[in-house]
Amino acid sequence: MANSPQAKKRARQAEVSRQRNASQRSMLRTKVKRVFKAIADGNKADAETALKDAVPVLDHMARKGLIHKNKAARYKSRFNAQVRAL
Repeated sequence: MANSPQAKKRARQAEVSRQRNASQRSMLRTKVKRVFKAIADGNKADAETALKDAVPVLDHMARKGLIHKNKAARYKSRFNAQVRAL
């Protein structure tokens, strides 16, 4: 348990950060699932729209350190190839 005032403050900050990160991670997963679903359904128009929504979120999460930058790049590359193949 945090005893010093600075440790108590860090604990409060960590909790706020944890909740924010959980929310952001959930949003990212939702965007990725939408792209997966559109590709699986074979709907190119929906897939392109979902991809346009997902790419900025992937970039933002990678920039913030929520996911690794290579993971974001991998997602974007694979999604792009799959959408073009539709």
